[in-house]
Parts: sequence; structure tokens; C-alpha cells
Amino acid sequence: MAAEGVEGLRTVVLDCPDPWKLSEFYLGLLGGEVVREESDDTWVAMIDPQGRRIAFQLSPDYRAPLFPDPAGSQQLHLDILVSDVEIAEPAVLALGATFVQAAEGFRVYTDPVGHTFCLVWFT
Repeated sequence: MAAEGVEGLRTVVLDCPDPWKLSEFYLGLLGGEVVREESDDTWVAMIDPQGRRIAFQLSPDYRAPLFPDPAGSQQLHLDILVSDVEIAEPAVLALGATFVQAAEGFRVYTDPVGHTFCLVWFT
């Protein structure tokens, strides 16, 4: 049960140096559409085919997170479900992702500005 007055999670927002450019990466990765197109280049929101919102917010002094970071954790990452990682991996790399490491049942990547995400599958 949610806290009184809380309806639920609306959007996951990622800080970045170029919201439009990063939105293109995630549109290519997840599909979907831009849901808020304005002349404001500081914010881009998209909705994926399952109805989840992700947005990209300008951070002029953006610094990419370190992963793995020996001094701390990654704080947040996205798990992207795939049906076949051997097909999905070349596609995400072609979009601009960087491979980080593999483990049983998932592989870790960073997006073009350093946010961590995993391709996950059920074996």
C-alpha cells in the first residue's frame, strides 16, 4: 500500500549533458515515443511501449558515475529484459552502449554518458 496521497512512480529521470541525444539512445534501446516535445532543450521525456516514462534532464556540470566504483556503489541502474542477449548485445553496442562486465543471467553496460544498465534474461 502506498503512502497516503501517493499515487505511484511517475518518471525515472536521468541527468545528462544533452537530453535530446540521450533520449535518442533510449528510444533506440527501448522503443517508444517522445511525450513532451517543447522548445526547452533542458528536458526530454519519453514513454516506452509498456507505458513507462523515462526522462532526461540537462545537467550542465554532469559527471558520469564510475562503475565499478571502488569507493562506493552504483546507486541506481536499469535492468532491461531481453529475449536473446546474443541478439540484443550487438544492437545496444551499435546504439553507443559500452560493455562493462558479464555474469550469469545478466550483462552490464553503460549508456553513452555513463549511466549503468544491465541486459537481463531468464535462463
